[in-house]
Amino acid sequence: MAAASGATKISKAGFDVTPMSAADLEAAKARLSDMEQHVNFKHGTERAFTGATWNEKRKGTYVSAVSGVPLFRSDTKFDSGTGWPSFFAPIDPEHVKEVRDVSHGMVRVEVLDAKSGAHLGHRFDDGPAPTGQRYCMNSASLRFIPDGEELPVKPAKADE
Repeated sequence: MAAASGATKISKAGFDVTPMSAADLEAAKARLSDMEQHVNFKHGTERAFTGATWNEKRKGTYVSAVSGVPLFRSDTKFDSGTGWPSFFAPIDPEHVKEVRDVSHGMVRVEVLDAKSGAHLGHRFDDGPAPTGQRYCMNSASLRFIPDGEELPVKPAKADE
């Protein structure tokens, strides 16, 4: 996917997190359902206990439904009792962007896909050790890739 502008940005984990171009975002958006578009591009939230990945128990990687960048591993997932997939840490902090959210009469930390800018969910300070964080994500923002299956995007090559 082409960069929106500027130099390519590679995360410590080795993935291209350069912001997506408008054309690439439109192509990615066209592949999503109406609900997925609402959650990812209009900062929506799916109903608790309804998403495809909230109760996923297999080992694997959760990637962005929009950019394909790996976001969370199953070994950081925990049952928060909220009905949304919850994790105590991202794969790489550079794969997510955190911004202050004062909507709905609350102060929260919104979590975005760093590459696409898509809304993933929110981060709270009530998670388990070792981080004390709870990344409460929307299933509509994630795709689960079981261990042994190929990720939708590969790490960038060292010479890129």
